[in-house]
Amino acid sequence: MNQLTRWAGLWGLISSPLMAIPLQVTPGPAGTEDLTARLTPDSAYSAARGYGLTGAASIEASPIDGRMVLTSAEPFFFHVDLPEGTYRVHAVLGGDAEASDTTVRAESRRLMVRDVVAGPGQTAEVDFLVNIRTPALPDGGRVSLKPRETGVLHWDHRLTLEFGGTRPVLAGLTITPETEAITVYLAGDSTVTDQPTEPWCGWGQMLPVYFGSGVAVANHAESGLSIRSFVAQRRLDKILSTLRPGDYVWVQFAHNDQKERGEGIGPFASYAEALANLAQQVRAGGGHPVFITSMYRRRFSGTEMFDTLDDYPVAMRQVAARENVPLIDLHAGSRVMFEALGPEDSKRAFVHFPAHTFPNQESALRDDTHFTTYGGDLLARYVVEELRRKVPELARHISDGWPDFDPTSPPPPDDWTLRPSAALSLELPDGR
Repeated sequence: MNQLTRWAGLWGLISSPLMAIPLQVTPGPAGTEDLTARLTPDSAYSAARGYGLTGAASIEASPIDGRMVLTSAEPFFFHVDLPEGTYRVHAVLGGDAEASDTTVRAESRRLMVRDVVAGPGQTAEVDFLVNIRTPALPDGGRVSLKPRETGVLHWDHRLTLEFGGTRPVLAGLTITPETEAITVYLAGDSTVTDQPTEPWCGWGQMLPVYFGSGVAVANHAESGLSIRSFVAQRRLDKILSTLRPGDYVWVQFAHNDQKERGEGIGPFASYAEALANLAQQVRAGGGHPVFITSMYRRRFSGTEMFDTLDDYPVAMRQVAARENVPLIDLHAGSRVMFEALGPEDSKRAFVHFPAHTFPNQESALRDDTHFTTYGGDLLARYVVEELRRKVPELARHISDGWPDFDPTSPPPPDDWTLRPSAALSLELPDGR
């Protein structure tokens, strides 16, 4: 058999219907009939198709015992056009002749499952929930998006999954609507939001990995926003339009509120009033508000941090007490964590990188407000740990296997490993 014949035979094997991974989506793209298809490396996303793959320059197909798995040396993406809502994703990972290690993110780098290892020939099955949305409002209006949000994956009309890790392998995918799960909505600023690109991270995008498959995280936070601008841009209206009884709305603002000026503006005036109004509106819709004080910026005097947030954490604590809203004091907790790390190691929690760490990075990155994935994970771990005391009914949904978290002894940065996402930008997020 000559070389051409051998290649033709191999291609016929890989491209045959039996040699493709199964894909099931209910409903189909853009609300059409249920989709049952088989993914191959040639299943590129197109608007006409309504689903498909993008990302890696080379997605490989490995035929294994009459079936196929997809893998790549780089992260790759699956997209499918769907109506907004919450969807249950069942993914079969691994199954290749070699061992696999797969991390799955959704939408804009929202961490769903981390480092799922499968041995040679073995598979691992995971289930998680992904909430997707568009800017449209029921009254015909729209959320007022910022220019930086144009084209981001968490405001479009499709569900996006990113398969990464040291050796990602995908063997099957099933997506179905979910109507019974609890939704945790996040309202906040750049320290909370789903930052679309490396090396930036909001703690909200690390949160989903800590919940079981009965909770969906809908991160509506956005960089540069105060609570007043969040409401004015109709982001709260968007949350309330899909809020169901029993859902939660977590609220963290202060970093940008303290920059606002004018008559009646301040922590115990406009800020406190807006917090109380938000809590009342959430409760009127059957939801449960939870307040989270803003974390410290990285400012050290010797080995101790000093506070830059004025009286805004104090005001939130007071409103929480008056309105009987559970409060997670991330302000106090972050100080404990960052001081435990110290002035040098705490840089690893924030975006501090020397020049030439990333392609085309000519100068150092020094940002003492925004976080790396290590820093975002520390904050998420603290919030999750505090749920056990402050919101025990929701803490029942924390997934198994996570040890107790001690903020006085955070895991050192050298112990943190998470392969980066494919998206990279050196542009600073709004809000410093």
